Amino acid sequence: MTSNHSISGRANALADDTTFDESGFVLDDDASFDGDQLDREERAALRRVGGLSTELEDVTEVEYRQLRLERVVLASVWCEGTAEDADNSMRELAALAETAGSEVLAGLVQRRANPDPATYLGKGKAAELRDIVIAEGADTVVCDTELAPSQRRALEDVVKVKVIDRTALILDIFAQHAKSREGKAQVELAQLQYLLPRLRGWGESMSRQAGGQAAGGQGMGSRGPGETKIELDRRRINTRIAKLRREIKEMKTVRDTKRGSRKANAVPSVAIAGYTNAGKSSILNRLTGAGVLVENALFATLDPTVRKAETLDGRLYTLADTVGFVRALPHQLVEAFRSTLEEVAEADLLLHVVDGSHPDPEGQISAVRAVLADVDATDVREVIVINKADVADPEVIARLQRHEKHSIVVSARSGEGMEELRALIGEELPHPDVEVEVLVPYSRGDLVSRLHEQGDVLESRHEAEGTRVRARVHANLAADLADLVTTA
Repeated sequence: MTSNHSISGRANALADDTTFDESGFVLDDDASFDGDQLDREERAALRRVGGLSTELEDVTEVEYRQLRLERVVLASVWCEGTAEDADNSMRELAALAETAGSEVLAGLVQRRANPDPATYLGKGKAAELRDIVIAEGADTVVCDTELAPSQRRALEDVVKVKVIDRTALILDIFAQHAKSREGKAQVELAQLQYLLPRLRGWGESMSRQAGGQAAGGQGMGSRGPGETKIELDRRRINTRIAKLRREIKEMKTVRDTKRGSRKANAVPSVAIAGYTNAGKSSILNRLTGAGVLVENALFATLDPTVRKAETLDGRLYTLADTVGFVRALPHQLVEAFRSTLEEVAEADLLLHVVDGSHPDPEGQISAVRAVLADVDATDVREVIVINKADVADPEVIARLQRHEKHSIVVSARSGEGMEELRALIGEELPHPDVEVEVLVPYSRGDLVSRLHEQGDVLESRHEAEGTRVRARVHANLAADLADLVTTA
């Protein structure tokens, strides 16, 4: 049994009263907490514009040309779950395609037990897809899974246009948005790992092995070096992969050094993780005023950001924003971004941000937890932060709160629940466990400052010789204060 669903248009339409600036970004009078957003200008410095064409009355001397976005048709095989799950998956694929800079024309969903091993869609549906491509004037087909190389080639032979899969689409978005040296290296590594098994040649033009009379009678001077071009390409790619891994390992050393320094100073760490476009960067901006780029787009944040913050009682901690996750995140990306995702595994507390307005928030939670398991981050204490409460259905929020007992409801846009979130972070972070009473000379004000920043000050009073402080501190600070400990 098969069925078709036609899907087009933007997956997450903005409200009718939304206003935009000259770069096409959303303007929000209440978004001052997002900082200056200096990255917006850079990201909008070169962007593709749809709907442009050159209309000429006389095309006899000048070739007619039309400038346009890639026009794509989506294709998916629905093997399990409900029809709503299939539609949600297709809407997410449409949002990914639009984020990559495409114009989504239509979508085709086929219901079958398993994807066809030859052409992904069944033979008849592949022919129907070709007809849709012709009718819509599309130049690309995007499939909602990772295709085997043979499936992609066979489907291209049927539809006669370029075919890419979900993994290639996500890699393309990452390549567009990566900005830091580490992010670019991680994306390139993932792209090369994806490309390596998909190299293919075109007949004799790729041959470098034949020589003498065997080389089509060309004779002397035509002897090859003994490798096919595919083998040469594969060797170059493997060499580049090895170099990128060395570079990422060196960058990881720097990151580990910084993390080790924070741990040595007993500075607690909080990591923000969650599905892409759930509002992680907005929450970071609300808590720290970091000014991290915020966009209503998938994978707007790729480069991890670490900022300093304070609990309500004045204790310092670090807050790390991480790359967003997505359903069926390509394993090449998980492996390439492992060093940055370790920020989550090493954290004292995980803020798992969920989009309360999404059609399937439970599916988002499951997808994120699957990736966290891949990077050994399942033992970190987790708080579910249900974001976008200002636009979410109250029944959905209540359902999530019933299922996730350790959760809090916020809106990064309106500020609702943010003070409660700050208080919760202070409660959940590990507290110092060594109680000391010290008399700090007035000349050592730096130690008093450290006591307030890194410990819980229980009592403080000024005396003739200095400041007497009773506090709970971590072991390393207690050691630094050992000479000043008093029982008086």
